[in-house]
Amino acid sequence: MAKINIDPALYDRAKKASDAAGYSSVEEFVAHCIENELKKLKVDEAEDQVSKQLRGLGYIE
Repeated sequence: MAKINIDPALYDRAKKASDAAGYSSVEEFVAHCIENELKKLKVDEAEDQVSKQLRGLGYIE
């Protein structure tokens, strides 16, 4: 599992929010937040679309 460093003040805020929301850990809360943001940005879909377009143009196989 990858580890990231965040500002201690931000961690404290995330800890309070995770406790208030009933998450079992700060890690679970942060993972959920990241998943939600990625869904909003549709990052995975955009990457798939670019790959399909490049394949269609013959740039990648």
